[in-house]
Amino acid sequence: MTQYDRVYNFSAGPSMLPLPVLEKVRDDLLNYKGSGQSVMEMSHRSDAFKKIIEEAEADLRELMNIPENYRVLFLQGGGTLQFSMVPMNLLRKSKKADYAVTGTWAKKAYKEACRFGDIKVVASSEEDTFTWIPKFGKEDIRPDADYVYITSNNTIYGTAYNYVPDTGDVPLVADMSSNILSQPVDVSKYGIIWAGAQKNVGPAGVTIVIIREDLMGFAGEETPVYLDYKIHADNDSMYNTPPCFAIYVAGEVFKHIKATGGLDAMYQRNREKAGKLYDYIDSSELYKSPVAKEDRSLMNVVFVTGDKDLDKKFVAEAKAQGLVNLSGHRSIGGMRASIYNAMPMEGVDALIEFMKKFEEENK
Repeated sequence: MTQYDRVYNFSAGPSMLPLPVLEKVRDDLLNYKGSGQSVMEMSHRSDAFKKIIEEAEADLRELMNIPENYRVLFLQGGGTLQFSMVPMNLLRKSKKADYAVTGTWAKKAYKEACRFGDIKVVASSEEDTFTWIPKFGKEDIRPDADYVYITSNNTIYGTAYNYVPDTGDVPLVADMSSNILSQPVDVSKYGIIWAGAQKNVGPAGVTIVIIREDLMGFAGEETPVYLDYKIHADNDSMYNTPPCFAIYVAGEVFKHIKATGGLDAMYQRNREKAGKLYDYIDSSELYKSPVAKEDRSLMNVVFVTGDKDLDKKFVAEAKAQGLVNLSGHRSIGGMRASIYNAMPMEGVDALIEFMKKFEEENK
């Protein structure tokens, strides 16, 4: 066990938060900065909370170098609501959109978009159980498409884009739920970046949307008011009561990342963690990674023994050692170590030591 008898939590989400952030939240919990109340209790219209949300946006803009012509929204509804909001707001001219289907969540987004327009799959690795990322560019997409959609990191299958598709003048939309803030990103290459919080940002409850201003204001008259990005932008994410506590914790995470070197330093740490774990898996006789090497995720490391009963034994014995939530997604089985930003190198080292011991005992 680690400090405070905490386990190493390899969950795909909700996932670990940085310990210094949890300590700060604990210290602020009953009386936030002398206000005499918790953030959970204060009005979202209060000066105290206004400062919290403004600082959170400013810190995120600094971390990601977000251009001035992009708005930052703190919304609710998780990724699932974004599957609907994106087409409802962006299908404004041809009513066409092109989707790359590289995993379960990309497929769900595609199916939802099909309810609203002419949606085409332009790239997919489904025939190979999503074990690689297809390459595509502007020559593969419809030039009159209203947008192109990708999922930059696939939590279930352990794959990630190592390139940004060139979509020409067609806006690129990216679901970055599971790798936002893990490395530097050129925001200007995207029309929309959105991310659920519960992997690298904070607790479940807030979804971040970074949207280019010229893409707002085109929702149809039939669009529910809450699903119109412009409504939220015009009201500074406070059209209704926002997820105040989740935004506050996210803001503390942003401050923590800034204080520990920003995204360049975070990327270096993430590469070192993932590299160490993949190197061990590749050298092992027991464990195998089914993912194409060039498309491996830094966030979600998927591996198997080839024996389902042995996989279950691995997960159970790992849990007994304080290494929890290592089961692969129920749809594919095996194991999955989600090593998001907050997972320390010590957690990866502890996992590798357990894997070595388990391999020795189960030859």
